[in-house]
Amino acid sequence: MNLNIGTIIKVSGPLVMAENMGHASLQDMCLVGEIGVIGEIIEMRGDVASIQVYEETSGIGPGEPVKTTGEALSVELAPGLLAQMFDGIQRPLDKFMEVTHTNFLSRGVQIASLDRSKKWEFVPQKKVGDEVSTGDILGTVQETPVIVHKIMVPQGVKGKLTSITAGEFTIEETVYAIETEKGLREFTMMQKWPVRRERPVKEKLNPTAPMLTGQRVIDTFFPVAKGGAAAVPGPFGAGKTVVQHQIAKWADVDLVVYVGCGERGNEMTDVLNEFPELVDPNTGESIMARTVLIANTSNMPVAAREASIYTGITIAEYFRDMGYNVAIMADSTSRWAEALREMSGRLEEMPGDEGYPAYLGSRLAEYYERAGKVVALGEDNREGSITAISAVSPSGGDVSEPVTQNTLRVVKVYWGLDATLAQKRHFPSINWLSSYSLYLDEIGQYMDQKMQGNWSELATDAMKILQEEAQLDEIVRLVGIDSLSDKDRVTLEVAKSLREDYLQQNAFDDVDTFSSYEKQFKMLKMIMTFGEESQKALKLGAYFNEIMKGTVELRDKIARSKYVKEDELEKLDRIQQEIKTTMQKILEEGGMTVNA
Repeated sequence: MNLNIGTIIKVSGPLVMAENMGHASLQDMCLVGEIGVIGEIIEMRGDVASIQVYEETSGIGPGEPVKTTGEALSVELAPGLLAQMFDGIQRPLDKFMEVTHTNFLSRGVQIASLDRSKKWEFVPQKKVGDEVSTGDILGTVQETPVIVHKIMVPQGVKGKLTSITAGEFTIEETVYAIETEKGLREFTMMQKWPVRRERPVKEKLNPTAPMLTGQRVIDTFFPVAKGGAAAVPGPFGAGKTVVQHQIAKWADVDLVVYVGCGERGNEMTDVLNEFPELVDPNTGESIMARTVLIANTSNMPVAAREASIYTGITIAEYFRDMGYNVAIMADSTSRWAEALREMSGRLEEMPGDEGYPAYLGSRLAEYYERAGKVVALGEDNREGSITAISAVSPSGGDVSEPVTQNTLRVVKVYWGLDATLAQKRHFPSINWLSSYSLYLDEIGQYMDQKMQGNWSELATDAMKILQEEAQLDEIVRLVGIDSLSDKDRVTLEVAKSLREDYLQQNAFDDVDTFSSYEKQFKMLKMIMTFGEESQKALKLGAYFNEIMKGTVELRDKIARSKYVKEDELEKLDRIQQEIKTTMQKILEEGGMTVNA
């Protein structure tokens, strides 16, 4: 409902200024111009409002009306969210195309975010007379084959349930009623939530359990906890989007919210084409059955990039409150920051580093702080989490620029992509010497218990070998490999196996695209055992060349172990046993004096 009408006095790109807006408030949504494009008030000076418009403003000029709605930018939360693709302000793109009969966004088109006609089967979990409060689960809807949508008591509502009905309902039909202090209130299955406001929780917890991504370099060396935050900075072509796609496909979370923020449209097309065909290994259903897509690509309105991040995190919070583990991918926060920079410039604010607004760091922190592991509101103390994984696109790969640096201040995992590795076709091109994870200690303890083995010790020893390789490479470049001792040459050989056979992973191979924890543990143990046995053989009198000659077939088996299927991991156990027998054979054939 329109509260009042102001008048446009200036249009500057996505920024519109309107007077006679004294009745309005910050963050009010507006309909701008005769065609009614959507905007949000971001600044008030007296009765002059500055409005960030989420659609193209060409052709709109001074003198045209501005209508306020009195509502903040909000998302609709109800059954029907999953397997959908929305734009940055939650307009469903498939419905948009049906209405406009074009592949391009038309201005001023008002479309409901969620389907108002579809009926959903509601199964009550509470009965009349029960006392309920915010967050309590009243009933469920089987939204997709893998996700049960839980209908919760809205924020700020408390009282006695006076009616609740099982059956099929649209999201606008009354399903239950609660007698509150202010009287009887009827409710539907839909609630709205302002995107710039964090949804409240009962308690925030310390994340300790790892999120399995299936990517060996991440899970072994730089793990992210469920409820953690990670950044993936890297130059153009280094593989940021592929890393995020892989995590979205294989992460052991209940839901994925993928936000395409300012990146190329073909990347979202890849997601749309691939995800419906991919089968979730945990459920056997399409991955789209647990995915929400938010698209505001490079050829869509710039200002809406800023809203798309908040739209995505709010939807993620809603499912987290149901007790689900959610992963949100933002690709990329650099484009989001560029939208902030453009609006800040048009508002003539004092710029910070490289023209970005001075509040860039606090805005990034506000976003990442909405991730985390929590105890949700409600009587059952259910736990949920949001894991935030964001790509950062620094120009030329320069990670000293403001967006990357401000991001690294608030996230605990840094997966630094390396253009040199990408040029060598080493993917994922995560640089193991510059990346880090601050969750390593807690997750290492968790994994030692889970695998009932020395997971953290193996990972630490392997990283030491990779670091030694970097130091030895300097010597090799200066004086040649022949100057190295046999011990160091074995170290280089083990490091090469770690790089090529373990860290390098083919996203397009049906087997190698994903590795379980068990497979990762067996592969890493196998490579490290080869190194240990080789060093022992050297001490007993063997020479490096003899070890290399006698292990050609064995090393080939180790290299091919990444292509062993998950249901055939006993093959890795046999290779593990073969390592010691092969080394013993080398010693015997060489007539080594074992007692030397």
